[in-house]
Amino acid sequence: MVAALFAILIFPGLLFLLTSGLVFEFIDRKTYARLQNRVGPPWFQPLADIIKLLAKADVIPSAANPKMFGLAPLFAFTAAATAFFYIPLWKGQSLFAFEGDIIMVLYLLTIPTLAFFIGGWYSTSLFARLGSVRAVTQLFAYEVPLFMSILAAALLADSWSLEKIALFYAHHPLYCLFNVVGFMVAMVAMLGKLEKVPFDIPEAETEIVAGAFTEYSGRLLALLRLTVDTEMVVCAALLVAVFFPFGLTLPPVLGFIVFLAELLIEVLALSLLRTVVARLRIDQMVEFCWKWLVPMSLFQLVLNLVLKGMLT
Repeated sequence: MVAALFAILIFPGLLFLLTSGLVFEFIDRKTYARLQNRVGPPWFQPLADIIKLLAKADVIPSAANPKMFGLAPLFAFTAAATAFFYIPLWKGQSLFAFEGDIIMVLYLLTIPTLAFFIGGWYSTSLFARLGSVRAVTQLFAYEVPLFMSILAAALLADSWSLEKIALFYAHHPLYCLFNVVGFMVAMVAMLGKLEKVPFDIPEAETEIVAGAFTEYSGRLLALLRLTVDTEMVVCAALLVAVFFPFGLTLPPVLGFIVFLAELLIEVLALSLLRTVVARLRIDQMVEFCWKWLVPMSLFQLVLNLVLKGMLT
């Protein structure tokens, strides 16, 4: 019982997830700044921002629905944190696992965006509502290629269990080469899920202030910030487990180092992508996803179907 609580709350559970989120937020912001020839924030800035917000009072707009406004950040954070418990890390096993848990993880990662929409919509702010609509519009654009690319890898591994998928590719690393297209699609789609440039349309500061988060402050805004950081770690860990789980067959300590190194590489790649590409309009984003990402993910799916047929 004590060991289970330690695993859920401390390591590799909630505390590890929150710490990783803040660390990778700093790395992302620092790298983004240096690539633009700026100094960037000090190492403690993400934590200082959270502490500052936690010390402030929550201000709820008078016209807002207080229940929906307050519950949306809680649902968003809970869903993102819960998804992490089903992802195998460096030992080839997750805290909780069952056949079909990859569907559960993809479902849980959809909830934060829907929660952002609900929170922004019920805040009744014009900027927040516009950002909420943009967030949902993006959801229907990037979710399809993201799901298809990840499920294509699961199809080749012949399992809907994240543990079995990760172990399959860990023991057959050459098969990872067949999923390169799917990985590229998933990386671009992840930019949309995390609402980073060029897909930061729902929170474009120069247009709609902070989008769905415009009316949030204090502890609720801190919870939303933690949700975004948590979601980044969970998405990166999911891609590592599905596409390149090279640390699972190594000794635990070395496997953990490889796992962190792979997460770091993904975060640095995201920082590079959002540095070199300008923001798109919402119609351009939707057109790009359906015109390019969906066909590429469909190609990956067909390729894995053919390869699986040849192997069986």
